[in-house]
Amino acid sequence: MSRSFVTHLECGYSGERYDAGIVQTVSAAGKPLLVRYDLGAIARAVDRDAISARSGGFWRFRELLPLADRRHELHLGEVTTPLVRLARSEPRGGALFVKDESRLPTGSFKARGVGIAVAKAKELGIGHIAMPTNGNAGAALAAYAARAGIRATVFCPADTPDVNVREIAAQGAAVYRVPGLIDECGRIVGEGKKALGWFDLSTLKEPYRIEGKKTMGLELAEQFDWRLPEAIFYPTGGGTGLIGMWKAFAELAALGWATGPLPRLFAIQASGCAPIVRAFERGERHAEAWRDAQTIAAGIRVPAALGDFLILDAVRESAGAALAVDDAAIVAAQQRVAHDEGLLLCPEGAATFAGWQLARKRGLVAADARVVLFNCATALKYPLPEAAATFARGDSFERLRSR
Repeated sequence: MSRSFVTHLECGYSGERYDAGIVQTVSAAGKPLLVRYDLGAIARAVDRDAISARSGGFWRFRELLPLADRRHELHLGEVTTPLVRLARSEPRGGALFVKDESRLPTGSFKARGVGIAVAKAKELGIGHIAMPTNGNAGAALAAYAARAGIRATVFCPADTPDVNVREIAAQGAAVYRVPGLIDECGRIVGEGKKALGWFDLSTLKEPYRIEGKKTMGLELAEQFDWRLPEAIFYPTGGGTGLIGMWKAFAELAALGWATGPLPRLFAIQASGCAPIVRAFERGERHAEAWRDAQTIAAGIRVPAALGDFLILDAVRESAGAALAVDDAAIVAAQQRVAHDEGLLLCPEGAATFAGWQLARKRGLVAADARVVLFNCATALKYPLPEAAATFARGDSFERLRSR
């Protein structure tokens, strides 16, 4: 059995402490719980170079993860996702990178949070998990639950791409389409939890998906030789990753492992579903639910986020911003990066490129800054433009001159 450095769970709103040794969901205030560690003991037990020398993707950060026993880790070939430099797009003197999370199991960054959460559920003896999803989180749940031998039930909006639904079903989860958006799916999961006793793995309704997502921040620090970039642009729906990275940076600073200033965080939303942006612009700490949410970037189509205050706190504490981009800008960004850089971004990833362009236009990011954009999933799970041109024997090659 490996050593756990977890000391307790803490309400992200009130600071109230909770026992980490039993199954927990949200705090008595109905707010997310955060995992706290004995960072002094971690600093004495391991150094950052020893962690960097390990293999195993995000599992190698085990001292900063919540499992008490390594035997409950669930390995599906996790890797350190690459930083791809967009050399043709970056301004002179600056550096623009995409952290390409599409290289993870099931093709998205959901593998991080869900993988850790399912492993912890296994350790705690949970036998049936349910989740609302816009697609990629459900796929990750199906895969890691299969690996753990845990039952999984998934509810997704009716317009979820068929490839996502089929992927979830193929990996053994029970999957259902629901009329409405992800908030309606979440309502069904909550009612099913009461009726059937399954465990609700909804975003921020348990403590451990944040811990998986924070490994994005740990990897970034490692990849930048422990001196973090100046700005991070993150596609923000439920915001688990943004919250998790800010938590990771605080832990790295406390450990003395990261040097220099912490990054400015930019929460990027679609203009058709931008509750965090609206709250940020109004100076509010909580975000009012967004009505009639619509965007092609389904992964950030989240009308209400349970951790809204944690997202807004992180953005403001980092001197960042919350920005909204419309679907036309997302499509244009996706096409530009694909044509100019050879990197195919999912719509949510393309939103971060569009958000970076908007921030540059408004003078929010210096030309010489090192900037990281997050591509959260493979674009191959999303509808792509038609490509119906044909060419047959006997056709004139003159028609090809302009292509």
